[in-house]
Amino acid sequence: MALRTKNPNRQKTEAIESIKNDVKASSSFIFTEYRGLKVEQITELRKKLRENACSYKVVRNNFARIAFEDANIKDVDSWLTGPTALAMVAEDANMAAKTLFEYAKDAPALVIKGAVVDGEVYDAKQIEAFSKLPGKKDLIAMFMSTVNATTSKFVRTLQAIVDKGGAEAGAPASEEKPAEQPAEA
Repeated sequence: MALRTKNPNRQKTEAIESIKNDVKASSSFIFTEYRGLKVEQITELRKKLRENACSYKVVRNNFARIAFEDANIKDVDSWLTGPTALAMVAEDANMAAKTLFEYAKDAPALVIKGAVVDGEVYDAKQIEAFSKLPGKKDLIAMFMSTVNATTSKFVRTLQAIVDKGGAEAGAPASEEKPAEQPAEA
């Protein structure tokens, strides 16, 4: 959906280009409705999302539609109705989703409509289920603790072998001759 006017407004084309650049720079998008949130709440939410390498931007639906169409991202038109804000995620979409759903508990006016996570389209229920999964950093930490536990157990086993039989196994075997016994007549 390209601009269909002979003389487009410079401000509108700049706004569309800004959204296009944000879309290109992000790997995932979470669509929300912010109707009923106060400015202070949106500012607080932006701050929390920024901690997770995510920006939160209120967009005009028609401009966003054009930007997503140019980026060849489909099936988002149904979420571009009403007051829409986009959480644009650069790194870990899971952490951004967790942050949004945790914030929505305190501010029920925040409605998560759906998401595009690394090219996959998620509806509201799917993105909520996704937010309950462990994040990338959590999974790496779990994996590393498993590797660390296995390695630690192996080292402790080796140490136990050394402690138990190390003196016997490590000492050179002394050759003792059996005592000669007198011959019986």
